Amino acid sequence: MTATLAPTLADTVTRGFARKRRMAFAIPAAILAYLVYAAISFDVASLVQRARFDNAAILLSDFWSHKTHVTRDNRTGKLTVAIEGESKGTYPPGMLPDWVSVSGNVTTIDLGTGHVVTYDDAGARMVVPGYGTIDIRPDGDKPVLTAPEPIPDWIAVAENRIGVTTPAGRFTYTRSKVETFRYQAGWELWFFTLDSPFYGKGFGELVALTTTGDRIDPLRSNLGYMVSEFWTNRMWRHGDVVWAIFETILMAFLGTMAAAIVALPLSFLAARNFMPLGPLRFAARRVFDFIRGVDGLIWTIILSRAFGPGPMTGAIAIAITDTGTFGKTFSEALENIDEKQVEGVRSTGANGLLRARFGVIPQITPVLLSQVLYYLESNTRSATVIGAIVGGGIGLLLTQAIITQKDWEEVAYYMVLIILMVMLMDSLSGWLRKKLIKGE
Repeated sequence: MTATLAPTLADTVTRGFARKRRMAFAIPAAILAYLVYAAISFDVASLVQRARFDNAAILLSDFWSHKTHVTRDNRTGKLTVAIEGESKGTYPPGMLPDWVSVSGNVTTIDLGTGHVVTYDDAGARMVVPGYGTIDIRPDGDKPVLTAPEPIPDWIAVAENRIGVTTPAGRFTYTRSKVETFRYQAGWELWFFTLDSPFYGKGFGELVALTTTGDRIDPLRSNLGYMVSEFWTNRMWRHGDVVWAIFETILMAFLGTMAAAIVALPLSFLAARNFMPLGPLRFAARRVFDFIRGVDGLIWTIILSRAFGPGPMTGAIAIAITDTGTFGKTFSEALENIDEKQVEGVRSTGANGLLRARFGVIPQITPVLLSQVLYYLESNTRSATVIGAIVGGGIGLLLTQAIITQKDWEEVAYYMVLIILMVMLMDSLSGWLRKKLIKGE
């Protein structure tokens, strides 16, 4: 009997090891095959070929720098110098940056490192060190390029447009206008706009104005005037941004707290030890599954059609989604309570409501608070995306800045604020968790 069973057991163990060995190779092979299939289906190779990494580099530089547009209308000869090309950042008459000079009909733009652009009645030209002079003159309705041969790839020549891209700046010439872009580090006009009496003053000058300087506006102090100019900055809209941040946090707070308040009593219907009726318990659980199974963005779109755009619509969408999640987690917490504590409260003659109040709630409170605080932090991020759909909060400002395709420094500004907001909510929720749960 022993001699007969031993080979069978050995064969079983051997086959088990062989099967595991095959699975160890089969699973990675299947994943690799799927990735290859996905790469072919989505035409990744063609996507890489179409990628414009130079545009990506320009986009990244726009995040941490600003560009000044020096534009001449070729029809009227009008010269405009504007930060980011916006009317709110246009230099007023008689005021120009120190690297732009005008003498009659000749405009000279010093981009630094020897790169000089000149506008005159004959056309425009750009001197590039190490290459030579790029001269453009109109011939009828088309610009004509004269430059050293061969023409490098950083000079783009089309029928009606000539563009030059150098590390010092960009230069474009069309039939209607000639424009030069100079990139400079920093977020220009972040504190004060060009029409502000405080623009261009150093830190020491501003301190002197707030302490010993004469009042610029007799009706208010220089400090108050300075704060007002910063708060109402037309380029960066700091006042609107602060209000948008407040709306985003309020959206997350209202949605999370409303979901917790609604889910707590409903979770008793889904807990096995509190709802003996199986069909009702099954129905409650399926309702929770349905509510949390539909993503919050879908609820946002549906509710925006019903209630219109606004932060309150976003708060309701968050509340609906989180009601399903809280209902599930709260009911699971109820099913894991210590029944001895409930029996102790029952022995005093307490009714069902008192047993829940003094025997059940104290046990699940740490779980409830932990879940609510975690989702409050998470919903702060979600409220940014939801706000972009329903038109509220910092998400709306972020979407507007992206749509313009030119205000990328504002996009970076809003992204930094969103990250700081999430970090603040994370720290706040951690502090509350220690205070309310651990009692520290």
